[in-house]
Amino acid sequence: MRSRGSSSSSRFGFHSRISALVLAMFATMATVYVAGRIWQDAESRVYLIQELDRRNGQADSVMSVDDTLKVIACREQKKKLLALEMDLSAARQEGFVSKESSESDGARSKKRLLAVIGIVTTFGRKKNRDAIRKAWMQSGAALEKLEEEKGIVVQFVIGRSSNRGDSLDREIDNEHSQTNDFIVLNHVEAPEERSKKIKLFFVHAVESWDAEFYVKVNDDVYVNIDTLGATLSGHLDKPRVYMGCMKSGQVFSEPTHKWYEPDWWKFGDAKSYFRHASGEIYAISRALAQFISINRSILRIYAHDDVSAGSWFIGLDVKHVDEKKFCCSPSSTASICTAV
Repeated sequence: MRSRGSSSSSRFGFHSRISALVLAMFATMATVYVAGRIWQDAESRVYLIQELDRRNGQADSVMSVDDTLKVIACREQKKKLLALEMDLSAARQEGFVSKESSESDGARSKKRLLAVIGIVTTFGRKKNRDAIRKAWMQSGAALEKLEEEKGIVVQFVIGRSSNRGDSLDREIDNEHSQTNDFIVLNHVEAPEERSKKIKLFFVHAVESWDAEFYVKVNDDVYVNIDTLGATLSGHLDKPRVYMGCMKSGQVFSEPTHKWYEPDWWKFGDAKSYFRHASGEIYAISRALAQFISINRSILRIYAHDDVSAGSWFIGLDVKHVDEKKFCCSPSSTASICTAV
């Protein structure tokens, strides 16, 4: 017969084994829980790292200047390659084409224009446009001849009425049907939207014509086409040119002033604009027009279109050419332009 002491000892040992088993179970569960949390944290860290990389990648999508210029160069090479492929395909389909004829046709199809000139105008300025057509722009067959012989395209640039399809729009459409010399932008024609209008002109022009230079002109300026062409031709060796009558000037912070600049505080305590070309007429090279087209959505605009254009090239590797012939004068015969 077992004693009470031995019975108590047996029960104690039994309970100890149960307790150890319970503790072991709790320890196992705790281990599994901790391991699961560590695994979840690790997954979360991996996800966060991937998300950070993705967002950094999106941030990098705003291209640097160097990357943008590389894209421009690549696109130029792609255009040349596509042109060669098209010529090869056409030759295969036609069988045999004489060398002289082939070279002549190829030269016409690939000929790059010297310049595209956009004359910025607005509603109610038909008298100015007619005077320009008569004085230097020409019209009809003469305008086509200017493109063929001198490689210069000239077009008026205008937007649309805020009330689409009204009498203002119809007048421009009727005038354009007679003269065929308008670029009509999908843009509301308004004085406060002029800077945006200039940006859209460069975007449209570089996407529509392959030219060495793109020129902006006001519709109260007469241009000497021959002098302009000769001046532009002298800078064909420079890849990124911003050419005009360079100036600076005071920034006005008073809202009642005619030339008020809402962002005046960005120009420092001296309240002076950076150097930029006068708005009457200036020219930019193809690479800069392509830069504007690629980065159109992030380029800042200011109250004045000439200041806005100048700001787009700050920080770029650009040759600023202060060409006095672009300084419009009412009387100078040596100037490219004459103010009227």
